[in-house]
Amino acid sequence: MVSGDKGTYHEISPKKQSGSGMTTPGILGKFFDREFRAEFLSTLILVLLGNGSVAQYKFLNKGTTAGGPPEPFLSINFGYACAVTFGAYLAAGVSGAHMNPAVSLALAVIKKFKWGKVPKYIVAQMLGGFFGALLLFVVYIDRLMESGALLDEESYSGIFSTFPNGETSTGGQLLDQVVGTFLLMLIVCALIDNNNSAPPPGVTPILVGGTVFSIGLSFGTNCGYAINPARDFAPRLATAILGYDKVFERGDYYFWIPIVGPIIGAILGAVTYMFLIEETSTKLLSCAADEAEPTDIVTSNGASDNDEVEMAKTAA
Repeated sequence: MVSGDKGTYHEISPKKQSGSGMTTPGILGKFFDREFRAEFLSTLILVLLGNGSVAQYKFLNKGTTAGGPPEPFLSINFGYACAVTFGAYLAAGVSGAHMNPAVSLALAVIKKFKWGKVPKYIVAQMLGGFFGALLLFVVYIDRLMESGALLDEESYSGIFSTFPNGETSTGGQLLDQVVGTFLLMLIVCALIDNNNSAPPPGVTPILVGGTVFSIGLSFGTNCGYAINPARDFAPRLATAILGYDKVFERGDYYFWIPIVGPIIGAILGAVTYMFLIEETSTKLLSCAADEAEPTDIVTSNGASDNDEVEMAKTAA
């Protein structure tokens, strides 16, 4: 979620295999490499901490009908902001910390990420979301099960995946996911654009987390602001395997919306930034270069124009 490719970090090359061709372990090793592991673990952290805040919200509000003060939805906003931030810190220097199939696809569409890496990233993200949900279930198993039976399935399944507000239509739900992910991708593109006002690298994860926090504040109650297929579909699949009922049928088969909506929104956000902002900022920087001192054309994270060209070659 922080960058297209690894930027200034160097990839650790796998050891050469003996023989004329790459062996099966070599192929698997190339797929399940350091980038794969980083995306898997960062997405697991995202779901474990983010959905964990949803679990706390659900359990604390369980008895509010008896007159207790309700736990605010704001706790989920903070929980997911922290989850995204810490997941990004974990993987940003290794894989770019996409943690979201929609982000990986959108970056590939605008040629800032290699298409050949997209399947690897999506598999890693989906597995991370799946196992993150399973681990969260194990942590809360004493409160989710009694005598071997799942408790309050309809309510507690919402801990793991999102469901729409009953007052929203299918079209409104899809628009909600498109707009939310559009904003996410648009702002992420600005945060990683060295020709704009990109922050220092160590600050970027905090600002990405702040972006998710803002989206949750503005659009959280329509559909739970999934804006990420790995955060929604993978845990939904996990709950179906665990025995939760109708997790795919509920909300008039709502499950496809947090998949399709984020993909559309992320691509629109990336393309919009590329055409409306990125080329313009590059041209302005080029026009000012003749008059500026050398330090004036160094980007905010310390990478010069030549560094950016080299990074572009690496990502191509």
